Amino acid sequence: MNLVHLLRNVSARDLVQALERDGFRLYQRPRGSSRMYRHPDGRKALIHYHRGSDTLPRGTLGNVLNGTQWTEEDARRLGLIR
Repeated sequence: MNLVHLLRNVSARDLVQALERDGFRLYQRPRGSSRMYRHPDGRKALIHYHRGSDTLPRGTLGNVLNGTQWTEEDARRLGLIR
């Protein structure tokens, strides 16, 4: 099953916590709702949200997952999927 489909109801807060558990750190917070997270190995994830309880649109979530290069196994390890 597609990882975007599995994570479509995950809140932005939970996604950010998973990023931080995986070693990503807040790299840049531009004006507005954008937050850039960077991993020491060079991977980047840009997340746009206003409230932590927001869920991300599928396209945005897909872009975040492309940047993180997470697999379904990674999502389970990070507690995003049970």
